Amino acid sequence: MDHGRPIVILLADDDEEDRMLAADALHASRVANDLRFVEDGEELLEYLYRRGRYANVDAPTPGLILLDLNMPRKDGREALREIKADPDLRRIPVVVLTTSKAEEDIYRTYDLGANSFITKPVSFDGLVAVMRDIGRYWIEIVELPPDHID
Repeated sequence: MDHGRPIVILLADDDEEDRMLAADALHASRVANDLRFVEDGEELLEYLYRRGRYANVDAPTPGLILLDLNMPRKDGREALREIKADPDLRRIPVVVLTTSKAEEDIYRTYDLGANSFITKPVSFDGLVAVMRDIGRYWIEIVELPPDHID
């Protein structure tokens, strides 16, 4: 097992404050992986397919996607459906990280292929703990397909 692999973590969240809190929480939890951000489902898919603003830039394939559900243009559910329907993308683990606690969202995202569903903690300390656990599990414990390690 290759502990602490240098995978890229891609966070899709439309709330700038939530993105910054997640980055701070990852740093505070000592998860040192490369963290990239996109602001909605459309931008997430542009990143993954290297289209639009990502056509000619360094956009390494993420080893993990943290996905908010409620975003403009294309929400997380729609983006998740497209990711898991694509043979080239479906192996990328997608962790839904959202404020939703609705049972319908939990069932639906798992039905669409989400690897985990986590409700965002309300406190920063709670978020640090979640990010530490996400990092430990997805980076140190789980074996990811080698084609998603850049």
